[in-house]
Amino acid sequence: MTVKEIFDTMDYGPAPESAEDALAWIVDQGASFGHFIDGAFTEPGETFESRNPATGEILANISRGTQADVDAAFAAARKAQPGWEGSGGHARARVLYAIARLLQKNARLFAVLETLDNGKPIRESRDIDIPLAQRHFYYHAGMAQIMETELPDRRAIGVCGQVIPWNFPLLMLAWKIAPAIAMGNSVVLKPAEYTSLTALLFADICRQAGVPPGVVNIITGDGATGEMIVTHDEADKVAFTGSTEVGRRIRRATAGQGKALTLELGGKSHYIVFDDADIDSAIEGLVDAIWFNQGQVCCAGSRLIVQEGIAESFHTRLKARMDKLRVGDPLDKCIDVGAIVDPVQLDTITRLVDANTAGEVHRAACDMPASGCFYPPTLITGLDPADPLMQEEIFGPVLVSTTFRTPAEAVSLANNTRYGLAATLWSENVNLALDVAPKLKAGVVWVNGTNMFDAAAGFGGVRESGFGREGGWEGLTAYTAPKDSPETLAPREAETGENGPVEGLDRTAKLYVGGKQARPDGGYSRTIHGHDGTPLGHVGLANRKDVRNAVEAAQAAGAWAKSTGHLRAQILYYIAENLSARASEFAARLDAMTGQDGAQEVLAAIDRLFTCAAWADKYGGDVRAVPIRGTALAMREPTGVIGALCPDEAPLLGLVSVMGPAIAMGNRMVLVASEPHPLAATDFYQVLDTSDLPGGVVNILTGSHAELAPVMAKHLDLDAVWSFSSTDLSAVIERESAGNLKRTWVNNGKATDWARPDIHAFLDAATEVKTVWIPYGE
Repeated sequence: MTVKEIFDTMDYGPAPESAEDALAWIVDQGASFGHFIDGAFTEPGETFESRNPATGEILANISRGTQADVDAAFAAARKAQPGWEGSGGHARARVLYAIARLLQKNARLFAVLETLDNGKPIRESRDIDIPLAQRHFYYHAGMAQIMETELPDRRAIGVCGQVIPWNFPLLMLAWKIAPAIAMGNSVVLKPAEYTSLTALLFADICRQAGVPPGVVNIITGDGATGEMIVTHDEADKVAFTGSTEVGRRIRRATAGQGKALTLELGGKSHYIVFDDADIDSAIEGLVDAIWFNQGQVCCAGSRLIVQEGIAESFHTRLKARMDKLRVGDPLDKCIDVGAIVDPVQLDTITRLVDANTAGEVHRAACDMPASGCFYPPTLITGLDPADPLMQEEIFGPVLVSTTFRTPAEAVSLANNTRYGLAATLWSENVNLALDVAPKLKAGVVWVNGTNMFDAAAGFGGVRESGFGREGGWEGLTAYTAPKDSPETLAPREAETGENGPVEGLDRTAKLYVGGKQARPDGGYSRTIHGHDGTPLGHVGLANRKDVRNAVEAAQAAGAWAKSTGHLRAQILYYIAENLSARASEFAARLDAMTGQDGAQEVLAAIDRLFTCAAWADKYGGDVRAVPIRGTALAMREPTGVIGALCPDEAPLLGLVSVMGPAIAMGNRMVLVASEPHPLAATDFYQVLDTSDLPGGVVNILTGSHAELAPVMAKHLDLDAVWSFSSTDLSAVIERESAGNLKRTWVNNGKATDWARPDIHAFLDAATEVKTVWIPYGE
């Protein structure tokens, strides 16, 4: 085709990118790859084929990792980690900077290899994936440089086992490896079975950049290999990105092992279009939201929720735009939609769509390749919120749609999902946009834009989309640990004595639910003895129905999360004031129960309440410097309803230290009092009654920690469970929490210094970071 003919027709392309250099690199490696362990490639073992999904051609043979391979990688990582951490932040920064530079120098090779292996259009690999991977290493080189001054009380966590998916092979690798090694950790990473080639090329880059042997280890293989990595005894931290169901299995498999865990899982992200939106811009954004990377994106805007008044026009214009999408050879720079990663994934997409009988299906009227793993861009309109395709992740180029009338209905429809990864909203009314964004249950919200990512801005989900963040300051938390090593916590047994008469008319303390005293559902109670065996009173024994009632009361107190930090601070100060007025009474109670200095514990509890009040209006988040004409807000939001097993060794101070930061941040609490010494907690709810705290914000139960812990961990309406009990219940809580993947914070049998706890750790656990992206300008 001549230049004149191009101008006559104005047709696009073709504009093929040469794969010659990438294929030559594969051939130079023998087209058969071993693992990268201790700074060198091993000889290939048992292999499987890696294919080009666009053509079906075999690209290379990849080794399947065995237990011996995984053991060798962890041994190398363990040996290398202390020296890497000890080299200092500046030395690590230089190495990360070198990696970033080498990624830039080899950008074209990485981009072509990624497209060959994954099937995504070369424009996306070249313009999005590879530059973002470079950005993560540059950004975390800076984090390594300033770690010693900005995180003086933190250290590397140790050896990290990491498993990444096939949809963004190199970018996911960068998200995992860059923060880990910046903080002084070593890693054992498994790339996805379908897409291992860029990880192996990255291993070669590590050698060139001067990464010490053993700091980065790459083990290839399938799901069985990944399971060996995440369950390995030498893994101090596990990071996984993938499906929700596999995330559940990992949560159960690692329960009670004391491993740090972050999970970035599936999503069914909503794309909300209000009637005042710039419709053409919203449609272009939607093309990027759902047909980017063939819809194989965990945060893809796959649920279109459009305001009723513009729905018909919007759908008509969207269909016209769909029909102009170009599907074909991913190496053609004019292609919009490339190949599905593997025939197995193509079959999954086809099966899910074919099983649907609701709504109206429109498939783009575009030319489709005669062979290869391709699926046409598809729109299904007129679905109800409960239809399976509105709820289940398809992970393909399929958009489903429904309508709404009011902003409140839009929020309700959007939040009607078990996921909570990302959301997009389009409106020319900035007041409406910034009113709706905080109400959406999602870790990331894009306003008038979509799929914006940066190393400085945290990415991650809530609900069954997982927990933890990638990027930003919050992303470093999972790769560091406190420098102080906690002592082992000895179980604290209840005092015993004669069950004689108790002084007073009736000393049977009730439960505290919804701002009222309530008898336990089971009707049982037990005697509480003082340190000298004297009977001090009786407390009720809560059961699962009492937990249910307390959680319902906490859910009903949702307005607390919407109150201002100033209001929450005033109430916390008031609680402290009322506790101070009864200080001698509480001190005497603590003396009688524990035989320790009750006066000092009461004074410490009052001081802790003041500290929590002080932070209530000062921990709201910050603004991130992201490379767009706009800003990204890192907003601190309350985790939700938190169930907590209070410390046994500090009956009052421990309860206040757990409760205070949580309610200061807007959470509601279901507290299980110290099991051996619960009377300080049952006295404390009298203080709450006189302190203007709304009913249901704090609920206090008494009873067996071992019996109530699994009940709370399984409860689907609890957003988090914390345990500071002297009975080590970490394993059961983490295992049973996998049902809805609620957040957990457990002590793993280690003691907390309640006189000097890390208040920031409590504030972090009590909040989720929501990143709201707001581009501006014409």
